[in-house]
Amino acid sequence: MYIDIPTLLKHNKNKIIQIRIRGNKTIRGILQEFDRLMNMTLNDAEDISGTKIVKLGKILLRGNNIIVISFDEESK
Repeated sequence: MYIDIPTLLKHNKNKIIQIRIRGNKTIRGILQEFDRLMNMTLNDAEDISGTKIVKLGKILLRGNNIIVISFDEESK
């Protein structure tokens, strides 16, 4: 079964997603909005890259910094 990226993101709005970005960072948060360039707004975002979780709050990620997006298994 094929699902395009905008549809997959739409199905995961207001759900927790995990995003790997440039600089070897991993961000986890609740997907609020996104656009066609994959710029994303996340609420309750956290940097989970290191041993200590760093709370970031509401953030905007530029789509060109995103390497990998992970969704909860139930979202597929």
